[in-house]
Amino acid sequence: MKNSGARTRSTLGLAGFLLVLVAALGAQAQPPSSKLPGRKPDSREPWGAFLGKAAHEVIGREYSVQHPNHRVFLDNVNLYDIVGDGKLGNPKRLPELVKRLRPDITDIDALVLFEIKPDDEESRREGREQAGRYLAALNEAVEPDKKLTGGTGFEGTVFLEFENGGALWKLSWRTPEPGVTLYRWSYRRKKPGASWKERAAQKEEELPREEVEQRGELAGQALRAAYEGGERPKGFQGQVYLPADCR
Repeated sequence: MKNSGARTRSTLGLAGFLLVLVAALGAQAQPPSSKLPGRKPDSREPWGAFLGKAAHEVIGREYSVQHPNHRVFLDNVNLYDIVGDGKLGNPKRLPELVKRLRPDITDIDALVLFEIKPDDEESRREGREQAGRYLAALNEAVEPDKKLTGGTGFEGTVFLEFENGGALWKLSWRTPEPGVTLYRWSYRRKKPGASWKERAAQKEEELPREEVEQRGELAGQALRAAYEGGERPKGFQGQVYLPADCR
């Protein structure tokens, strides 16, 4: 009876561990809890996470803009659909626990993948590990001539100017190693009468929280309108300068 009880406890413990593991992987695979780059006023999401989601959307859109003839999957598409819809191989060869995971950018024409992270060493390591896991899983399921690698050479800058000479926000990104794209938000103080290029050369500062709280949703709407070719949002009197404008 003692051995039977021990076996029962061991079985229950293993089952509990597997449930936690599956739940964790499932949570990682879920789409963002809110679509950026704007959020509801009563959201309790940390501002850092909010700006991270905004960066993901802008960087993903920009990659698609720069590669208009490529089929690009962003982070709303999972590994199973990338392999199947992209006709890369047999998606059923993907392990069950990774089928729903979603890389940030996957270009199935260039056969490259990018994981987007904040520009700090811990996040860089995390991005390297995640990109490696995605590539390993994908390359087990794709045809031999369709193996993917980590993408390189992807960088850019976006500026948001609020009013003439008003606050200037900057989002920049770089890809310092294959498959890992790092982003950074920064801020320039008001300087009435100066051009945005003159203010872009000003001292770079951390984006103040009060700026994000006051202008976050408006900035998101302006960025989306710039990429979609829509009208600028009501209340936005500034300009959006996309990477093509910054070169």
